Order: sequence, then C-alpha cells, then structure tokens
Amino acid sequence: MIKVFIVDDSVVVRRMLVSLLESEPGIEVVGWAGSGMSALQKLTLLDPDVVLLDVMMPDMDGIKTVRRMRLTHPTMPVIMCSSLTESGADTTLRALAAGATDHVAKPGPGERSLELFKTELIGKVLTLGNASQAPKSEDSVEVDVTLIPPSPLAARPSTLQAIAIGCSTGGPNALATVFAGLPGDLPVPIFIVQHMPKVFTKILADRLTASSSVKVSEATHGMHVEPGHGYIAPGDFHMRVGRANGQIVTLLNQEEPEHSCRPAVDVLFRSLARFYRDGVLACVLTGMGRDGAAGAADLVRAGSKVLAQSAETCVIPSMPGAIVEARLADKVLHLDGMADELVERVRRSHGLVARPRAQGEN
Repeated sequence: MIKVFIVDDSVVVRRMLVSLLESEPGIEVVGWAGSGMSALQKLTLLDPDVVLLDVMMPDMDGIKTVRRMRLTHPTMPVIMCSSLTESGADTTLRALAAGATDHVAKPGPGERSLELFKTELIGKVLTLGNASQAPKSEDSVEVDVTLIPPSPLAARPSTLQAIAIGCSTGGPNALATVFAGLPGDLPVPIFIVQHMPKVFTKILADRLTASSSVKVSEATHGMHVEPGHGYIAPGDFHMRVGRANGQIVTLLNQEEPEHSCRPAVDVLFRSLARFYRDGVLACVLTGMGRDGAAGAADLVRAGSKVLAQSAETCVIPSMPGAIVEARLADKVLHLDGMADELVERVRRSHGLVARPRAQGEN
C-alpha cells in the first residue's frame, strides 16, 4: 500500500481528497493535518510515502512547510495542491523551487473537472509512491544508446534551426537550470512543452525570463517566432509550428490529449520534424510517462538529434528513459551539462566560435 499524508486547512478539501484516494485499492490515507506546523509534528510518526500539501495555509504556507520538511525528509515526494489562479500558480512554482516534487491543480466546478483531477492525482501518487518504495541501487547501469539510422536524405551535416525541450515532473526546476546557462543571442528559437495546466505556463514563462538571458513567452496562436526567444506551449493547448504570411509562427489547438496530456511533447516534436526536418536539436528532461518518445523517433528519422537527461539527475526519469530505451538518444547528459551542450552544438552548426560565459553571467 502507498501511504499518503494530506495537509490542507480546509475540512471539505481533506474529505474530498480522502474519498478520491481511498477509491484506489493500492492507496491508504494514513493521516491528515490542518496546518503546516501540525504536519511537521506528525511527519516522522506517520512516515508516509507521499505528502499532499496545500499551497495556502494560515500559520505556515506551502513554501515554508516544504523547506522545513526538506531538512528532515530530503527525498520524500511532496505534491503541491493549488487553485487555478495566478497567485496559486506563482506560489506553487516557488514551492517547487523550494523542493516540492510535483503539483496538481484543484478541480473547478463540474463533474468532468473532478474526474480529470482524480485521474491526474491518483496517477501521480501511484508513480511517486512506487518510486519512493523502490529499493535504491548504487550500481550504475551501462545503456546502449545506438541511434536509429537517419534517413539517407538527412545524412548531410545541417545548420540547426530550432531547439525543442519536453519535460514533466521536475520540469520547472530543470528548465530553470537549463535556461540559466543559455545566452540571449542564440541564433535559433526554443520551443518548450512542460506538462502544466493553464495559468501555470504563463507564470513559468515569466519566471524563466526573469531568471535568464532568454525572453520566454507563453505562445499564442499565430505568434511570430524569433531567434533567441523561447516559446512555451500554454496549458490545455497543443503547440505546433507553421508558416503564415512568409513568417514562422506558433500554432495552437485543442485536439484530443495524447498520453492524457495537452500540451503533449509528441505533438510538438512531430510538427518540428515535418517543418525543420534535420534542423532540430531536441532534449527530453525529467518527467513521468513516455510522452516525447514517438515524436523523437520522427525527429531522428528526419535527421535531427535528441538529447536525454541522465536518470540520476531526474526527479522522475521515465520520459528521458523512454528515449534511451528506444535508442533515440544521441547523447545522455547530466542536467548541469545540458545548456553547454545545446549552446556548443548550435554555435558550431552556425560556424560560430563557442563563447565562454563570463563569471556571473546568466
């Protein structure tokens, strides 16, 4: 059984969460707390596999509670539960930066919203709970990363025209690490899919802009694409790339979710494979599930390259692991080396000398 500890000051929300979670045979709610301080007092005694933590609480908010939890329980999975509001999204992202593992947005009115929330919540609890219970192996595993052979038309060296990034659980912090190492004068655009609900993606784009040298925007339908800028798919919309009036633009739609996700990494990768062919450098960062693997296969067949984040630096390694398992990874890198690899490959493909970053430069 996966043991869950619920921390929320609302009695109504606690009852809802208990009801939803205990409808799943493999999950047991072992206790609850109505405040952050009470949660800290009960945490060691209950020893849960997963903590569900409210963002806004009266005595100690989710950010402070996570920071205190991490002093005594550095690896215990913590899922933040927040409202679909701008303040809730901002606080959630700050909690993730403080050490929370993942997040879910509380359901709005309507039966369908509650059912979607239940599916997402139980999926994350099961994944993180099972990972928490799994024995930790200290042995490293050698992985064969032989490429799928590229198509003959794409065998020639190409000039990179775009960077594409896909991620999920642990993605906001991973993106912050990568973007902190990117210069603002890259000669290519950067397209990002992070599994997140609406509102959250706008706040994430703003935070990446504020903490790096790259301007990152939440994409809109028909937005003109410029080199050196980042474009993140908005929550609840798939993102593709196309051309309008002679200019490259982002294209959004609300077609069916893929892998229960909208936006989906596969949708973006497939679009880029058709549009740029062998001119894409993609990377798949931390996340649960297999989203991105099918699209990465399209990219590799078109002659593009795909990088994968190393399992040991992921919060959940399923997404990059699927890339490696399918032998699509051109290279597997620790997170702290991903930005340098992206910059070096882009500059080299454009005939530019790699410029070392000055000390203290973003």
